[in-house]
Amino acid sequence: MRQLLEVIGFVALVQGIAGLVHEFTDLHWGLVQQMGFLDGYEVYASVALLVLSFALFAMAEAQKPR
Repeated sequence: MRQLLEVIGFVALVQGIAGLVHEFTDLHWGLVQQMGFLDGYEVYASVALLVLSFALFAMAEAQKPR
């Protein structure tokens, strides 16, 4: 479970960073820009992904190692 949380957290971190990089530098990569229902809210969605990734990393650290 711990590794799964870390992998999902890493993916969320990368996509959040990619979304912010896209908004501020116009590089075209990341999944946030591909979702039509997020038009105009890409920055908020990217920040939400960053917050989610930190929460997932905290949950993974709270898991007891086996």
